[in-house]
Amino acid sequence: MNLYASLLRTGVPSAVGWLVAVALRHGLDLDATAVAGALTPVAIFAYYGVFRFAEEHVSPRFGWLLGYARPPKYEGSELPLPRI
Repeated sequence: MNLYASLLRTGVPSAVGWLVAVALRHGLDLDATAVAGALTPVAIFAYYGVFRFAEEHVSPRFGWLLGYARPPKYEGSELPLPRI
């Protein structure tokens, strides 16, 4: 279940970022490759950041806009430090 949640929560912002970049490309007179290359990661980061913040501080319902209602939880997240 955690793998599914993490994939959805990565894929949905990526798809939205791509759609925003495509939409903005049609309104600007720039090289399509340059616009997509610059705007897609910015749009993904902004979309994820806004809705992750809203999910954490406003309502957990905002998680649906990231593709899954809850952030994934990983068991055993405390890893021991490597010995040299």
